[in-house]
Amino acid sequence: MERLSFFVGITANIISVLMFLSPIKTFWRIIKHRSTEDFENLPYICSLLSSSLWTYYGIITPGEFLVAPMSAFGAVLETIYVALFLLYAPTKMRVKTIVLVGILDVGFLAATFLVAQLVLQGEMRINTIGFLSAALNVIMYVSPLAAMKTVVRTKSVEFMPFLLSFFFVLNAGIWTLYAFLVGDYYFLGVTNGAGFVLGIAQLVLYGIYRRPKPLINVSANHHHRILEEGWQRQSLITPN
Repeated sequence: MERLSFFVGITANIISVLMFLSPIKTFWRIIKHRSTEDFENLPYICSLLSSSLWTYYGIITPGEFLVAPMSAFGAVLETIYVALFLLYAPTKMRVKTIVLVGILDVGFLAATFLVAQLVLQGEMRINTIGFLSAALNVIMYVSPLAAMKTVVRTKSVEFMPFLLSFFFVLNAGIWTLYAFLVGDYYFLGVTNGAGFVLGIAQLVLYGIYRRPKPLINVSANHHHRILEEGWQRQSLITPN
């Protein structure tokens, strides 16, 4: 069982790395267009906070050494993504991003570390950080709901990257399996199980709206109908 859990843990780390790398194509588009367009900032802000807390949880919790390096790698990448969002977002979105980063990724994170180090000890520290990390994991998985709402409104998946949704599902699924193998049912198991369900919902939505309606054909038919009406009217007024 220990060998199996170690193998699953290594696999989970690899998939998590791929999940953290999956938005690169999105941010390359942002850099190329010099605009964040309609992409949402909340998934990256929440992911940065979650990764930072999971790094701390992996460090202070015996037997969870596989959690720390993957989470630290994710925290570094998410920091870069948030920085690019701040650089290329429109003024209104930039202000909103600064406020959220200041509250969540700076204020809340700093307060949590200080309380954990100065006030909490032993199991209480581990359980508190584990609970907060699990709660933030749920928020991270729920954060794409804004993008899903945009998909339903626009009938387009342009601003909901497929790779990110796909690796969300894989990541949540493999960490759920790892949680049950190591007996971490509450902090890792429940949250990643919920993330797996939400990730499946994203993929279903992607499957529904991945092909936009053929507006060009509609326009072409409408144009053809107008031409026919024009020829008919012309024939009516043509002199004998």
